[in-house]
Amino acid sequence: MAALSPQPLNLAQAERFKQALNLLQSGQHAQALSIAETLAKQSPQAADAWQLLGMCLADSGRPVQSDAAFEHAMVLLPGNAMVSRNYGMCLARRGKTLREQGQFEAAEPVLRKALELSSEQTSAWVDLGAVLRFLGRIDEALAAFERAEKMLVQRGASTIEVQDAINGVLADAGRPAEALACARRLVARHPDHVPAHETLSNLLWEHGPEHAPSEDPLGMFRTAARAQPGNRALQLALVRMLLAAKHAEEALALLHPLRKREPGNALLDWFAADALDALQQREQAALLYEAASRGGLAELPEFLNARARHAFRTQRFDLAASCAASVVKLDPGNQEGWCHQGTAWRLTGDEREHWLCDYEALVGYVEVAPPPGYQDVFSFLQALEATLEVMHSAKREPVNQSVRGGTQTSGQLFGREDAVILATECALRTAVENWLATLSVSATHPFLSRNQRSVHFVGSWSVRLKAAGRHSNHLHPKGWASSAFYVALPGSVLEPESASHAGWLQLGQPLEDLGLDLPPHRLIRPKPGHLALFPSYMWHGTVPFHTHDSRLTVAFDMQPKIKSA
Repeated sequence: MAALSPQPLNLAQAERFKQALNLLQSGQHAQALSIAETLAKQSPQAADAWQLLGMCLADSGRPVQSDAAFEHAMVLLPGNAMVSRNYGMCLARRGKTLREQGQFEAAEPVLRKALELSSEQTSAWVDLGAVLRFLGRIDEALAAFERAEKMLVQRGASTIEVQDAINGVLADAGRPAEALACARRLVARHPDHVPAHETLSNLLWEHGPEHAPSEDPLGMFRTAARAQPGNRALQLALVRMLLAAKHAEEALALLHPLRKREPGNALLDWFAADALDALQQREQAALLYEAASRGGLAELPEFLNARARHAFRTQRFDLAASCAASVVKLDPGNQEGWCHQGTAWRLTGDEREHWLCDYEALVGYVEVAPPPGYQDVFSFLQALEATLEVMHSAKREPVNQSVRGGTQTSGQLFGREDAVILATECALRTAVENWLATLSVSATHPFLSRNQRSVHFVGSWSVRLKAAGRHSNHLHPKGWASSAFYVALPGSVLEPESASHAGWLQLGQPLEDLGLDLPPHRLIRPKPGHLALFPSYMWHGTVPFHTHDSRLTVAFDMQPKIKSA
């Protein structure tokens, strides 16, 4: 192939080339591809024909063939800027799609190659930064975002989104004071930018007690909302934050003028229903959930899950079951939908609850072998505890998580360039995959049917609970399987003869504010170096403990790792 000499298209072929480009740009991919294939056959030494074919194949969803066509064009015209640019742009689009699909490990090499070929693609640097942040590669993510920011500044373009991303990465990197200062400046310069307000409020919520002890975490958010009553997106974002922070009455007041301007708006009815439900004004909430359902939200899983929670609180178990059934029909992988389905089955005595939530067969509890380089579990856990303690820089739990009376590390834990964290990730992956290999096979079960015997991590973090701390009962909507790895535990939890369940993991007891008088199905006494594993749709939480020692864990969510074709 390398011996071929490049040859340009003739005039007639050049016209066909332009025609194919126009078809491609107008979305007529099949017609464009047909012309490109013909040109490549007619003139196999024309680099333009092969790069056109590469573009058409990329837009037709055939990445392997697209790469081959572009590589052939690059052999014919090595170092050609136009071929490199077009190939890089196709790869950048593919990388963005993979990122949006959550395929971060696959997206990284695609985006890196795109930037090797065409480094001026600012959006590809942003996508790479987002991918690296998710993978826990904090320093690399920061470098990618800063590269994008510099390019935008040089072009005189807006840097708001990139600056906001950088502020989040700074917090992940354990630099909360710097992140807070930058977030404040961004909000001051762009008071209408919603994500910047959300970032600042979340930073102040977790780190304010140390770095801004007298500052209201939602103060600047509220000020901006009052100054911009016509900024609907800002108003709704503040409503969501207020609901998460348990300020339902204030959220309802904020919704009042919005609903007055837009009577019958289903989304606003839903938010108002959530606020009324939190205020225990159940009858009014029920009317608004019904109105929102009629207004077009009955096909939205997130809304149906919210309505199911309300139905449980009002003892309308038939409605909760109906909502849950609709959710899993619309989205078979929806963990909250399956959780609600199992809860409804349990409340009505339906035996399918045991099929869905077999707390013996589907819950694993395994001892994790120490990674290479550690002579025993004790030395491994000591090193891991020391590393994690430094990372727990927040002074309170995140606003929207299950932690009560403790802290959670920022960003992704796994993937960081830290020897102890990398060793932990490897050891836990091995333990997980050994457990998955023991599970039975079922083509119809929502958990067992997706078991590929291997996983990729979609979230990883550490939680440190203090005296009287606990995890409220919850589920993990972004996972398929979830976990708790025990690093350090209070002495009271470790006492083998203790009759107390303080600090234990409990499975099967629903979210407390649903008001369901159901006990846990299974209790597990944690042991250092042991790993609990369970489907992400299972209710789980911890029993509060009251000693002064901390309870330190690593947790992670997983999705099945799809085997390569």
